[in-house]
Amino acid sequence: MVEFDMSDLGMMHYFLGIEVKQFATRIFISQTRYVQEILDKFHMTNCNSVSTPTEFGLKLRKNREGKKVDSTLYKQIVGSLMYLTATRPYIMYSVSLISRYMENPTELHLLAAKRIFRFLQGTIDFGLLYKKGEKSYLFGFIDSDYIGDIDDRKIFMLSFGVVSWSSKKQPIVILSTTEAEFVATTSCACQAIWLKKLLKELHFKK
Repeated sequence: MVEFDMSDLGMMHYFLGIEVKQFATRIFISQTRYVQEILDKFHMTNCNSVSTPTEFGLKLRKNREGKKVDSTLYKQIVGSLMYLTATRPYIMYSVSLISRYMENPTELHLLAAKRIFRFLQGTIDFGLLYKKGEKSYLFGFIDSDYIGDIDDRKIFMLSFGVVSWSSKKQPIVILSTTEAEFVATTSCACQAIWLKKLLKELHFKK
């Protein structure tokens, strides 16, 4: 403020669609308003809520014989849900799954996308909570679904707040479940080392 003209607007409350609530001992980020907007945009405001974003055991596949739906609408739905993963890492797998079929979506794919909206309906106020003053440890979780894709996730937490997450296909061909686990674990270890070095650069102390 000595060098440049600026106004102190106080603590941040809203940034790029993300709502920020700051307290003395914790920070909570969410996208409540954004969820309400996309539910209204895609006419899902009055839908019934469900407890999971994806039906248990669901295996989507390319269905060229199924009834086609508007691909533009489907892409808009997927894009809107992708932005929501900024504060909802637990829908990452479901959004990643439906995003594979944007080229030629059918009613089955659209129903899977709408189920995510139904899950959001019951979790509108959910978000990520970061606490202060507790001992912080870096935790990592990894899983692999060998041949789970009919056609052809890792997560890190700093104490209790999620700081990094990913859900994608492995980039190489593997021949066994054991090899799939090794590839996934190696990827997780690389991410853990990178995060550890980043925290060190930030002078983070446990």
